[in-house]
Amino acid sequence: MVRKRYQEAKSGIEYLKSLNYNKYLSRVGIGRDDWHFWKQIGKALACTYTIFGLAWLYNETSPLGWWTLKPRPKEERELAHLYERREFPYPGDTEAMEEFVAKGGMIGTTIGPKGVVETTDKDSYNYQKDLQSKKFDQEAGKLWIRMRNEVIQELQEKGFE
Repeated sequence: MVRKRYQEAKSGIEYLKSLNYNKYLSRVGIGRDDWHFWKQIGKALACTYTIFGLAWLYNETSPLGWWTLKPRPKEERELAHLYERREFPYPGDTEAMEEFVAKGGMIGTTIGPKGVVETTDKDSYNYQKDLQSKKFDQEAGKLWIRMRNEVIQELQEKGFE
């Protein structure tokens, strides 16, 4: 009778070579039999992302706009400049920054319907005057409300309702 020995313990590279990965991967769904399926999924995703990327690129660079097979109304064409992107200068470029500030820069800018920053056609002096007039109107409104409340209080003290 031949004596039975214990198997030698495999470690390192020998252990990795002895593993049957396909057995474990097929349980998860990515074994050798499933490679064709995942290849088809990959192709489908690549085609989908390509189509979406081309549509996005066309949307960004198209002179026609997005889905403009129908003519745009006159009002929309006249107001198109309000929805255009605004180019900001690079902060290190001093000449471009000076030109940007001279044109009005960030003074009087507003956020448009598309979330793009747009300028209103005001220079800095008119913008400051507009701000001052708004503050003046706000203070006048507060003063008016305070005076009205005092008159109402006096009338209530005298017995009028």
